Amino acid sequence: MTEQTPNTPRIFKIGSTIIAEDASTTDLTPEQMRDVLRYQFPEVVHATIRTWTDNTGTQVIEYAPKPGRKG
Repeated sequence: MTEQTPNTPRIFKIGSTIIAEDASTTDLTPEQMRDVLRYQFPEVVHATIRTWTDNTGTQVIEYAPKPGRKG
C-alpha cells in the first residue's frame, strides 16, 4: 500500500470524471470505494484499478473499465 501525505487527498478517476476524496472516504480502500461508486458508475464493478502518484504528490486511483462485447 502506498503511503499518502495526510494533507493531500486522493483523486478517484472514472473515465473523464474526477472525484476528490473527502473526510467520509479517507479510510476506504480502492476496493471499498468501488463499492460506494458502483451505484452511480456501474462500469466500475468489473473495472481494473490503477494507482499512481502524479507530479504534485497526489495519489490517483483510476477505475478503467474492462472492454466487453455488445449484444
